Amino acid sequence: MKGILEISYLIGSITFIVGLKMMGNAKTARKGNLIGAFGMTVAILGTIFLYEKEGQTSREFFKIALIFGAIAIGTAIGWITAKKVEMTKMPELVSMFNGMGGACAALIGLTEFPHVAHQIQETGTGYSSMAFIIAGLVIGTISFSGSIIAYLKLAGKMNKPIRLPQYNILNNALLLVVIVFSAYVVLQSTSLPPAIVWALFVVAIVYGILFTIPIGGADMPVVISLLNSFTGLAAAFGGFLYDNKPMLTGGILVGSAGTLLTLAMCKAMNRPLSNVIFGAFGGGSGAAGADAGEKGTVKDVQVSDLAVQLNYASKVVIVPGYGLAVAQAQHVIHELEKILEERGVEVKYAIHPVAGRMPGHMNVLLAESNVEYDKLVEMEDINPQFAQTDVVLVVGANDVVNPAAKVDPSSPIYGMPILEVENAKNIVINKRSMNAGYAGIDNLLFYNPKTSMFFGDAKKALTELVAEIKQL
Repeated sequence: MKGILEISYLIGSITFIVGLKMMGNAKTARKGNLIGAFGMTVAILGTIFLYEKEGQTSREFFKIALIFGAIAIGTAIGWITAKKVEMTKMPELVSMFNGMGGACAALIGLTEFPHVAHQIQETGTGYSSMAFIIAGLVIGTISFSGSIIAYLKLAGKMNKPIRLPQYNILNNALLLVVIVFSAYVVLQSTSLPPAIVWALFVVAIVYGILFTIPIGGADMPVVISLLNSFTGLAAAFGGFLYDNKPMLTGGILVGSAGTLLTLAMCKAMNRPLSNVIFGAFGGGSGAAGADAGEKGTVKDVQVSDLAVQLNYASKVVIVPGYGLAVAQAQHVIHELEKILEERGVEVKYAIHPVAGRMPGHMNVLLAESNVEYDKLVEMEDINPQFAQTDVVLVVGANDVVNPAAKVDPSSPIYGMPILEVENAKNIVINKRSMNAGYAGIDNLLFYNPKTSMFFGDAKKALTELVAEIKQL
């Protein structure tokens, strides 16, 4: 049995690696996800049926029935939720699922603490296992509470960042308390009551909340990927504890991928991670837009004029944003792209690393409408091309094209690299209204003499635009 169990674990570990590799390409991402899920299923079934037990008693069968009951309930909830979720709600769903992963790691710590403490008391060994338990508990709890706060922010239920007095000092002091408290629990586990680990759990929850609550604006995708890496790390500690290879492999893959993604986005935004955590883009008062009336006038464009402008352009760059997802207009934008290309227009999509509400949000959105992956151009590659672009069509994006990031030191997004669409020959911005973006500040691009506003719901407006172009 043990040999077959090891083979099932090997299959699980290999499929996790292969699946993650395939997720790096939009064309193979779905298949990679299915391969990873298959490996997870093999590992779970192997653990349930092949793990050595003392005897198959009626109590053992009852436990297995409970396990499958929990799996069935979780599968039903996850399936229904994933099928019903709108693309605009995908970041919230990702954040919530990530939080549940952290909660699982925390529950493992709470459950295993008294068992390992008893082992240490009886044999004098097991301190390494206790260290894994406490590390997984603390990191998982921080990921759980932080992800819940991220969910509330993304869902619009906690719109404004909260900055407590002397926030940096308070947060760092609490982090120090968590570290010292954790070390104390590991070293004194045999003489401490089981309730002490619950106290550590509460302290970690508070730190997770304080860690995430001041973050706002463009930093949310970075924080989501960072919390994701925390969950992976917590799961890896669980793999060490149980000597479970797939759990260890999966945790390491998630943790390292989340960390690399976080660092890559920070590099793309030209900011250190510490500045993301403590600087809090979007945490400003919106003062940058207070004197919007002095910046210039706003002009709008009619659908017929825009159709002619696009039809006779040589190169068009589309900048997708959260508004595109809200309107579910990804299929219409793809239709617009195909029509323009049939008429000899070169069309590309400019992708900012933090566009949307989660890492890769725009990539996923456009992949859903079968946009070719090589048409998606990253910020550092597309910025030099704007000067040769006839028309930039910004659909639902705001903060990632706001020149205030370069020219206004008082702006909360100052210093963030943006898509330099102001260098294009003509700029068209599709928005429902003149409302501020996620960072809560006015967009200086609206007042650029080269900019025309194309007001309306993205799906409705783009549908009218496509129909108008077809008539030309």
